[in-house]
Amino acid sequence: VAITTRLLVSHLSGIRHYEKDITKVKEEKEKANRAFKLTKPYQDKEQKEKEGKETEKTDSVKPRKEHEGEVKSRDPKPGRRDKEFEQEEYYLKEKFESVIESLKIFKNDPLFFKPGDQFLYSTYGFTLLSAVVERVSGQKFTDYMLKMFRDLDMLSTVLDDNEAMIYNRARCYVYNKKGRLVNAPYVDNSYKWAGGGFLSSVGDLLKFGNALLYSYQAGQFKNTNGKLLPGYLKPDTVAMMWTPVPKTEVSWDRDGKYAMAWAVVEKKQQYGCCRQQRYYASHTGGAVGASSVLLILPEELDSEAIDTGLVAPPRGVIVSIICNMQSVSLN
Repeated sequence: VAITTRLLVSHLSGIRHYEKDITKVKEEKEKANRAFKLTKPYQDKEQKEKEGKETEKTDSVKPRKEHEGEVKSRDPKPGRRDKEFEQEEYYLKEKFESVIESLKIFKNDPLFFKPGDQFLYSTYGFTLLSAVVERVSGQKFTDYMLKMFRDLDMLSTVLDDNEAMIYNRARCYVYNKKGRLVNAPYVDNSYKWAGGGFLSSVGDLLKFGNALLYSYQAGQFKNTNGKLLPGYLKPDTVAMMWTPVPKTEVSWDRDGKYAMAWAVVEKKQQYGCCRQQRYYASHTGGAVGASSVLLILPEELDSEAIDTGLVAPPRGVIVSIICNMQSVSLN
């Protein structure tokens, strides 16, 4: 079979994730789909009831609601994400000198399906992708990325290297089986720099989101008299990255499809005066002791504003959340 970089970025390659047993992966998928089918009618009904009733919001209700959310987030019962954290490979302590070397973890394992046939989220697919970047660029993947972060002015974004002294590095936490807060276990992320090996800040992720949004919108502004600088990427490249790919799915956003390393929700309205689904791209992150989400919502620009040059990109909303706690559902 042939595996292309496009298949890798859309998780259609057939390369395994942390679970080595294909039957367990299939069982988990079926369970998740069954659970979604059962809860969807109930959620729809609940939403209609909410819209139909005008409930009075008092201050006395607020603390209870906040507490409910707090209890929910602390619930140590394993969900889909928690089951992933039960995998041994999440807690590797071996140090790899290059991404090419780290391929040995999975390179002799069979593919789970023919590339392009199915969707399976795979961190190792991104490890292979980083090896491609390393070979094509002729540089170490980590050096290549750090130069890119510098270009993007993301000066707080660095490798999550245990040995390096990193100013303001946060401690990471998990809940143990008794529901008590403890320090996250020691891991070495050198086997998966591309799929979960960088440290960043909320400010840097906002810069990253704005750079992408600027690149996406820059091509829409025509009459700028050469005053508008080009984006870091070409507009067509970002549009391609944010175009849903067939046969994909997104576990954290049921309205979305997977694109190229991003989950995308397309613009949609089925009925007049009813719910509008706005176009946005997002991704969540889960690591040992940390959770994150980045969401980019482009503003819908009218032709008059674009033609008259009254506004300039980026226009929209970037949401960036980083939490030094494992298994927090930030949605």
